Amino acid sequence: MDDDLVCRPLRSEELPAVAALRWQWVRELYGTPEAPLDEFVPRFVAWAQEAEATHHCLVLVRGRSVVGMSWLAVTERVPFPGAYERSSGDVQCTYVVPEERDRGLGGLLVDAVLE
Repeated sequence: MDDDLVCRPLRSEELPAVAALRWQWVRELYGTPEAPLDEFVPRFVAWAQEAEATHHCLVLVRGRSVVGMSWLAVTERVPFPGAYERSSGDVQCTYVVPEERDRGLGGLLVDAVLE
């Protein structure tokens, strides 16, 4: 990994940048989303704030720019005899901006989330 690239937990002030990444990702895959970016960002931020107990985000940051993200959704599982409190994780929304791709950064994010 480059010296000026950092992988770390999301900071609350970076939520709008992460929302913009999510919007950009949808645009890449499906074309321009129905909801414009300026409508999507505050709704995404509100969702992320409400879901912070179950959804955890790691980001890749170069300088002050968020260039990648990966989310881990943690959910409770049905109890098992002898293991009454169980949970599982689901890696979601791993994305790296196009100009940072093809260098293993998506894999780095997934590895970090799994840790």
